[in-house]
Amino acid sequence: QVQLVESGGGLVQPGGSLTLSCAASGSIFSLNAMGWYRQAPGKQRELVAVIIRAGRTTYADSVKGRFTISRDNAKNTVYLQMNSLKPEDTAVYVCHVEDAGRGTVHWGQGTQVTVSS
Repeated sequence: QVQLVESGGGLVQPGGSLTLSCAASGSIFSLNAMGWYRQAPGKQRELVAVIIRAGRTTYADSVKGRFTISRDNAKNTVYLQMNSLKPEDTAVYVCHVEDAGRGTVHWGQGTQVTVSS
């Protein structure tokens, strides 16, 4: 079993910043892609950002230039630095990891991010 522990969500004013983290533990063989999705009420889940083990990143157009994804391979942890937050960034952010060695994918429980004045 793989456990994902997310932290860092909360309430922030527009223009503010938050950093999310997701630590993977358990029966991990080799994590390749690690990333974040989000789901707002009444909307489909969407990819926010993903980073592969080699460091290449992909971002949703809506967050480019504002969000930065990074990872610490030694700690099996992925981070999402979110700057210049907007009300439309309000959503539940869910961590996603791919264990390429086992061919499995895993989802976190999600952490709420609310951007409001």
